[in-house]
Amino acid sequence: MDNIDIQIINLLQKNARISISEISQCVNLSVSAVSERLRKLENSGYIKQYTTILDPEKMQKDLTVIMFVSLERSHFSAKFQEFVENEDEILECHYLAGSYDYSLKIITRNTLSLQRIMNTLKSLPGIRKTQTNVILSTMKKQYSVKPKIEDFQ
Repeated sequence: MDNIDIQIINLLQKNARISISEISQCVNLSVSAVSERLRKLENSGYIKQYTTILDPEKMQKDLTVIMFVSLERSHFSAKFQEFVENEDEILECHYLAGSYDYSLKIITRNTLSLQRIMNTLKSLPGIRKTQTNVILSTMKKQYSVKPKIEDFQ
């Protein structure tokens, strides 16, 4: 990974639909050189996927919460994980060290739909406690890590 690869990644992070010819103009390389670099970045796993990010408000999803979940014992985690995998409004699930076992990021329509998720979750075997925090506003939202050349030296 060098400065040109980082420039290419930064351009793609701003707009994944940017054309290879536009990238080549921005980084002063030929289209074939940019194509080769992209192929190497994809094959080496630096670029995991290209995706579309939807605006939750346009999808009538006006409520975002972070929910912390604590299980009684680890053998209850299979049912919990199955629930998380099958619930489309849970966007992220992180296994934690600390007072709680998991953190969930949930984006849903309203408090009624959140209540449905919470009631279903709390009915699962082994759920000891939850804590739900409503996100009022977001100051920063970044979808991926930003590469820096010093990370590769």
